[in-house]
Amino acid sequence: MENEEWRVIDFSKFSSIKIGPKLKVKIIDEFNYDDEFLIGRATNTLISSNAKNLGILSDRYKFIEYKNGYLKVGGAVKNRMLYNFCKRNNIGGFEFLAHLPGTIGGSIKMNAGVKSEEISNNLVAINGIDKKNFKFSYRKSNINSPVFEAIFEIKRDYDKNLDEYLKKLRLNQPKAPSLGSVFKNPKGDFAGRLIENVGLKGYKKGNIQISPIHANFFVNLGKGTFEDMIYLINLTKKRVKEKFNIDLELEIKIV
Repeated sequence: MENEEWRVIDFSKFSSIKIGPKLKVKIIDEFNYDDEFLIGRATNTLISSNAKNLGILSDRYKFIEYKNGYLKVGGAVKNRMLYNFCKRNNIGGFEFLAHLPGTIGGSIKMNAGVKSEEISNNLVAINGIDKKNFKFSYRKSNINSPVFEAIFEIKRDYDKNLDEYLKKLRLNQPKAPSLGSVFKNPKGDFAGRLIENVGLKGYKKGNIQISPIHANFFVNLGKGTFEDMIYLINLTKKRVKEKFNIDLELEIKIV
């Protein structure tokens, strides 16, 4: 069932962790946005059966334009699509997008990145508004409205060595369905190290497992549920707080 305004999405297939119900989602553009929660590609969002007021960007925002040292990119463009475009055109600064799932709009809102490579580094404007009007920090921003389009300044050529280095960093990440890093790294430490240290690496609830490969990834072994994810999230926060007195902060979103 699909028309110009709505799309029915089966999140058990659409979401990167393969969890969630079938829900009607509003197709968003600049003229009809009404404070819906944008799902992007649902790569860092856990969707419950009670989720309401969801939106997804219209396909009209799937564009990449390259002119005079600047890139104009639609918010619905997949990260991998922009990476491929930049590699083909010898454009640097986007090597880190190769293995980051999701869309450009979502990546900008959460200031996605790998190590010191962040999407805000080359950003010039969002929806025609200068970047200096927004605040970016580690894996977050203060952007509250949809990113329909963004402009990036090209500062260097594509770097093959950097691309290879970033690719090797991803080798320790599990291949099973997940939402990527569940928790943000606390200052001066790593969430995965803390989770492993409290004995939860490899721990399972139902068909959701705290990955034995990387403890900050919670993976779906098949037919995992929203409730099992929430149980493991709460258990992890409790154990880390008790042992280290650190309040782990979620990197994923829960709707």
